[in-house]
Amino acid sequence: MHESAQVRPGSGRMDLPGKLWAARKMLLVVFIPLSLLPLPLIHPSSEASCAYVLIVTAVYWVSEAVPLGAAALVPAFLYPLFGVLKSSEVAAEYCKDTTLLLIGVICLAASIEKWNLHKRIALRMVMIAGAKPGMLVLGFMCCTVFLSMWLSNTSTTAMVMPIAEAVLQQLISTGVADADEESETADTQDDDGGGDKEDNLERNQSELLFLRESCTKTEHLALSEELNRLALKQCPGEACQKDTNGYLPQVEIFIPEPPKAPEKTAPRYPTKRDHMICKCLSLSITYAATIGGLITITGTSTNLIFAEQFNSRYPEAKVINFGTWFIFSLPISLVMLFLTWLWLHCLFLGCNFRETCSLSKKRKTRREELSERRIQEEYEKLGPVSYPELVTGLFFLLMTLLWFTREPGFAPGWTSLFEKKGYRTDATISVLLGFLLFLIPARNPCSSASGSPGKGGRPEGGADSDPMAPMITWKDFQKLMPWEIVILVGGGYALAAGCKVSGLSVWIGRQMEPMSGLPPWTVTLLACLLVSAVTEFASNPATLTVFLPILSTLSETLRINPLHTLIPATMCVSFGVMLPVGNPPNAIVFSYGHCQIKDMVKAGFGVNLIGVAVVMLAIMTWGEPLFQLSEFPDWAVLRNVTDSL
Repeated sequence: MHESAQVRPGSGRMDLPGKLWAARKMLLVVFIPLSLLPLPLIHPSSEASCAYVLIVTAVYWVSEAVPLGAAALVPAFLYPLFGVLKSSEVAAEYCKDTTLLLIGVICLAASIEKWNLHKRIALRMVMIAGAKPGMLVLGFMCCTVFLSMWLSNTSTTAMVMPIAEAVLQQLISTGVADADEESETADTQDDDGGGDKEDNLERNQSELLFLRESCTKTEHLALSEELNRLALKQCPGEACQKDTNGYLPQVEIFIPEPPKAPEKTAPRYPTKRDHMICKCLSLSITYAATIGGLITITGTSTNLIFAEQFNSRYPEAKVINFGTWFIFSLPISLVMLFLTWLWLHCLFLGCNFRETCSLSKKRKTRREELSERRIQEEYEKLGPVSYPELVTGLFFLLMTLLWFTREPGFAPGWTSLFEKKGYRTDATISVLLGFLLFLIPARNPCSSASGSPGKGGRPEGGADSDPMAPMITWKDFQKLMPWEIVILVGGGYALAAGCKVSGLSVWIGRQMEPMSGLPPWTVTLLACLLVSAVTEFASNPATLTVFLPILSTLSETLRINPLHTLIPATMCVSFGVMLPVGNPPNAIVFSYGHCQIKDMVKAGFGVNLIGVAVVMLAIMTWGEPLFQLSEFPDWAVLRNVTDSL
């Protein structure tokens, strides 16, 4: 008792570092603002106060000491306290046009998920690709890219990964059977001695059984003789015969049990190749979700942050809309999709594309046939295409068409039919169609059956018996609406507005004048590499929100078209694919247990290099004529003149 009492104080002292480590986030939250407080107190100016708010918010975002949404609220109370912006001016920055755009897209995403349209699209594309490992990976990547164009990367990964896991489990469960089948095929393909081999096999089995039985009998005899000797030693001579009537005495003998062989746990993967297929398919889904999010403005939150900050900073620039972004980013995503598939195939499946990508039915193994049958069964469970799926698909096509034709650039769009210009944006279409989904009944008005069960045992008109139940409800919308991202985007707008009003952006630009001798492509490359490195450890939206004002000011100072640096940085900020903490899709895939961190680092490093190279190629080739990147635009000149005043 005395010794244990002496150990407790020591253990308490040893626990102090652990307690400090557990409270590191709280210490960071308190220490950072207090340590930086002399900056606005010693230099009481708008620039110093704005820099204080910017640094505190950026540290909170990068370290994630507090939730991202909560950290985004820091400018809402610090700007008014330090006299940078009025409270009403800060509040106006937290709800912009992109917020309404996101709300409308989430309404459509809720309808897609509720009626399993995403599952039908994924299974159909996988059925077309087949079950060969290479084609299976490519099929899943294609359907993931398509879904991620319209849904968030996280939602797409969460939707597609269970389907992929079911296919992988089917591959694993048939692995042993397939190996047995291959061994039997190898035996039957031998030309000579087939019958002799079977006879030899039976003879060998008979001999083995005889040897086992004889060994067992010999062991029993030896054990009996040993027992007799031990018994006679304990009961010598005539006494033994008198007391036992000639039989061996009953003596308690302890026989040590033979050590049991350790039970071998069944391996999770039948072969190493099966494990490689699981790694390749799992990682391909998270990379495809990232690639698909680049294609549209609404594909990922970072695209929305860029669009809104760019339009707010340069209101005279009418160059960024759904159509121009799609035209620029679609070739990037297609090239990245193909190169990423090649990289993952060579890394995990080898370079024998003829074996893994053949579409010939004669070369399919038993496991591939069973996997295709499993996918077919999953697709048949969905039943025929339902009325809500048709409505959702129609709204999907209609929204895309109206986005493209609003202001295509090469021809007058449908907004030219209205007298007043500039009132209608992509958010107008998005919110209108999203609102209609709350009104349109999910039950087919031409159907006579009421409450007939639909796919998955759900009534065709929805879970309610109400014949006028809408396509989506507010609960369906709330499940998918990322309010944290909305507040995070608003916090970024507030920081940008503070930098503009306080003059901090002009001060930062003056400090970057020594870089004026660098060519534009060098500045862009350095920005891409810096953003790609930071985003591996910080969230993508927070990283971009911090870097956009800095890169905009740098471009204006060096008289480079701001789009030359902002667009590549916006795309490269999505390439946080080397660690599970890089983005939520990585964490979802990592949670399935097929990949280790070293696998993600090795594969993600290659994807990072591919992404930066393709983005640089795009901005130096078809990006220049599309956005007129070779000259410093008038809308940026006006911005410079306004700031200097």
